[in-house]
Amino acid sequence: MAYFIEFIDVHKAFDDHRVLDGVSFGVDRGETFAILGPSGVGKTVLLTHVVGLLKPDQGRIIVDGVDITNMRERGLADIRRKVQLVFQSGALFDSLSVWENIAFPLTESRYTDEEIEKRVAEKLRLVEVEDLAELMPSELSTGMKRAVAIARALAAEPQAILYDEPTTMVDPLMSQTINKLIRKMQRQLGLTQMVVTHDIANCAEKVADHVALLHQGKFVFNGTMDQLYGSDHPVVKEFVEEDRIRFEKERKPV
Repeated sequence: MAYFIEFIDVHKAFDDHRVLDGVSFGVDRGETFAILGPSGVGKTVLLTHVVGLLKPDQGRIIVDGVDITNMRERGLADIRRKVQLVFQSGALFDSLSVWENIAFPLTESRYTDEEIEKRVAEKLRLVEVEDLAELMPSELSTGMKRAVAIARALAAEPQAILYDEPTTMVDPLMSQTINKLIRKMQRQLGLTQMVVTHDIANCAEKVADHVALLHQGKFVFNGTMDQLYGSDHPVVKEFVEEDRIRFEKERKPV
């Protein structure tokens, strides 16, 4: 079976800084794939290539069987409806309520007002934030903004969702909520998902079927969580150990 998302020998550099150095991988339809690595390693750069916000210097990117490497904006608009990106900030419109933010992707569509009303209510229920509908983004916590951003992404009825550091800068309880939402989207809707995170124990371990570790522009690991924990690769072992120490530190009572 063909991958839903596939990178083939992808290279990307900014001036003299090589961020992606021959990256190749595939994400199966319906799976959740996590890309691990510390901040600044290029995880978000990789993610934005999937929707054509950045173009590779070399290599190919295939989404749902279509080569998007040199695709023009008109074609990419269709890809971006099919594949939604949830930014770390949530990227909500400050001047719109939660309800209006979720409805926004539908306002220039073929849907009637009644259909939009029904769909927004459905997405609010799905991510369990019905009680936030009338609030403004400024009234929401960081974690709640991300939940609303997921609801807005779902309004477009995508086949895939990409998450940029979904549990960063949120409390442990909200991290659990976001992780459960990501798993729920996979189980209930069959979505293909990619998650970029520096956090194994608080994120990747909870949501991912497969994980890959990005280091100096290349994947030094690609496999299951069990294989990650059992790896003898020195970079993998160091990253796993640093995550364990950070996780234990965060668990200690103040």
